Amino acid sequence: MGIITFAGDVMMSFPARWWHGYLSVLGLVALDQLTKGIMLELIFSPPRVITIMPFLNFSPAYNTGISFGMFGNSGAIGVVVLTFFAVAVGLLLPYISRDWLPLGRWGAIMMAGGAIGNAVDRIRLGKVVDFIDVHAAGFHWPAFNIADSVIVIGVGFMLYSSWRQGKDQRDENHDHEI
Repeated sequence: MGIITFAGDVMMSFPARWWHGYLSVLGLVALDQLTKGIMLELIFSPPRVITIMPFLNFSPAYNTGISFGMFGNSGAIGVVVLTFFAVAVGLLLPYISRDWLPLGRWGAIMMAGGAIGNAVDRIRLGKVVDFIDVHAAGFHWPAFNIADSVIVIGVGFMLYSSWRQGKDQRDENHDHEI
């Protein structure tokens, strides 16, 4: 039995929803990398800001840390550790969430796609490409990208799903007590 035949047999033995999650992760990574590639050409070289709305710009920024620049001064070791952690999370979340309720599962898939999207930047560039600049009254939210956006939305989906599931279970238990 060849390696390709073995790999095909293994893939077919897993439930479809398991592989659909990974395909969705790959789609999110592709979308993230596509937008970053466009922005690297459009606003990073030469550096320039494009105003989209009075509160929204495309502005070049690099992030060597994680969210909001935390651990940005951790050097090469930090890049390796952050990248390893992001890839591990990205690979494990779709598998762990395979039997979750749909909204929580989508949240996990979105978090995985965002984590891997930013890990690709760290591997390729040693830093993450950020370009979305939201601001109001002179205050600028830290720049972010599509990967960051899907991570935040994914966390929201997971939290809402968890809250909703807990509420449904509490309501069911209350109904049985009457």
